[in-house]
Amino acid sequence: MRLGDEALAAVRIHSRDGIRQAAEALRDAVWAIAGLRVNITHNIASSAPMRDEDGAVLAETIFRDEARPAWWRDPHFALTSPLPAACRFEAEPFWCNADGIHSLTPNLLLNSLDLSHFEERALTKAAIVAPIHLPFGQIGAASFLSPDLETTDLGALFTDFAEVLALLARIFVASYVKVTERRAPEFGAVNLSKREAECLRWAAAGKTNEEIATILGLKRTTIRFHIRTAAQKLDAVNRDQALFKAAQLGFLATLR
Repeated sequence: MRLGDEALAAVRIHSRDGIRQAAEALRDAVWAIAGLRVNITHNIASSAPMRDEDGAVLAETIFRDEARPAWWRDPHFALTSPLPAACRFEAEPFWCNADGIHSLTPNLLLNSLDLSHFEERALTKAAIVAPIHLPFGQIGAASFLSPDLETTDLGALFTDFAEVLALLARIFVASYVKVTERRAPEFGAVNLSKREAECLRWAAAGKTNEEIATILGLKRTTIRFHIRTAAQKLDAVNRDQALFKAAQLGFLATLR
């Protein structure tokens, strides 16, 4: 299934004043396309819910399903539910129930996740889930649920609509994050050299300066210089913070 430009534009947020309208467009589009309801978060690591321009919680006002528990009020949901847990290991849409997690491309990491007491922990018997991996290591997620609380198989709907639903959710969440972003602008101007990023990558793998020097064929003092320079560029106070910020900016993952 393909979506027209108008449908995609409707869920994109251009300013804070457009959050509620885009949320309503997402809710209505998902229902019209697949007859499913939406649960959505911009950050599975944060207990802060998505809010509209007036501060109202979107899960409470726009996406509320009175038949289901209020998942956003449970501060432990992201830590105990298998749905956000799977989003940490998968970037493509998947659907899941108590019997397993079914992704577009086989992912062995998903097989290791604990699905015991699935309904109790996921607050549903089945869900189509769209992970939304964002800059700085942030992960959002959208769950698409049947209005029938007894539905356990979403395989057919997943095959037909998963990628379309994931696209709508990604546009909505990514644009929401942009219009509500509060990071310092200078954070995006960091530019590490290839050698600096390479040294940080080996440091992130647990290697000492001496070991990195041996691997790269450089002097230990040269390694220390590159890591110190990278830390200064990242405005990091120590080695650990430099590695954390470099990982958020994607420098560690881009080296091969």
